[in-house]
Amino acid sequence: MNAQDKTPLAVEVRQLIELRGPMPLSRYMSLCLTHPEHGYYMSRDPFGVAGDFTTSPEISQMFGELIGLWAAAVWQSMGAPETINLVELGPGRGTLLVDALRAAKVVPAFEQAISLHLVETSPVLRELQRLKLGQTETIRWYESVEDLPPEPAIVVANEFFDAIAINQAIKQADGWYERTVTVDGSGELVFGTSKAPLPEFEQTLPESVRGAPLGAIFEWRSNRVAYELARRVRLGGAALIIDYGHTRTDVGSTFQALRNHSYDDPLGAPGLADLSAHVDFEALAHAAASLGARVHGPVEQRVFLINIGIEKRALGLKSGSPERAAEIDSALARLTAEGETGMGQMFKALALSDPKLASLPGFGD
Repeated sequence: MNAQDKTPLAVEVRQLIELRGPMPLSRYMSLCLTHPEHGYYMSRDPFGVAGDFTTSPEISQMFGELIGLWAAAVWQSMGAPETINLVELGPGRGTLLVDALRAAKVVPAFEQAISLHLVETSPVLRELQRLKLGQTETIRWYESVEDLPPEPAIVVANEFFDAIAINQAIKQADGWYERTVTVDGSGELVFGTSKAPLPEFEQTLPESVRGAPLGAIFEWRSNRVAYELARRVRLGGAALIIDYGHTRTDVGSTFQALRNHSYDDPLGAPGLADLSAHVDFEALAHAAASLGARVHGPVEQRVFLINIGIEKRALGLKSGSPERAAEIDSALARLTAEGETGMGQMFKALALSDPKLASLPGFGD
């Protein structure tokens, strides 16, 4: 029995491939993350030391607090409406929102105006969010962005887009072929390619990618969420997107698996590892702008956090809790670290807004 036989989802994926043929990468990724019974996010808490990865809100309270103040500033720029939907996509344990709502108390009218709307598919994480945020009539949960009410909103999406399933195509002499997941002669899951090239695929690519060399891999994901956010911010409000990725569309595979805080084989343990891919911020911005949203950024996470006051907040925390100074400094450094693998540079911030909002905090526009 090979390693992949150890996961129930691997057995099911192989059966689907044997029945229907090679599986598009997007289908495989979706099954691994959201299969109703065996999906990675559907049955576990993946965050923190005991999980597989740690997100910015879990590193320091400063992250969520500053986003709470950012949201308050956006609300004020909207004219301080009496009610505002505060939405988070993929709220995790609810840590970011708890910190954001605590910070929002410094603007009492904003705190009173908030109605919470959470987009979360995982029953395990929904329960953690209930425990952390408390039972209140002002919280609503939704399965998808499309289910959100068509009302003015301030939306936060931290490490949400990287988990949206991707497609990949590989360039060969006679065209671009879709990358698939298939089964080899020994029954192992392996990468494959479609039997025929994707029709007229070259014409749909950005100019910067059309001259890619043979063997190059191009990846893309559905613009569905970007379009939905654009439609909603045009009703009033803004959306803040923070994730790891690149600011210019390019070739190269970024498909990856994380397990126990280490990189793993994306095909090695279906349902037991977190699968993700870098966000193409240029494509995301273009999709949102095509539906009339104003785009702010992207800027590096370190630039965004410094612009909205993380260094000042760190000084304030150290002044109030001198014994935590080393911990606070370490968290600040981690969130703003430079270098290609540092969170401060690898992660980017981008915002979408109602065209009437000409500038937003943190973006220097």
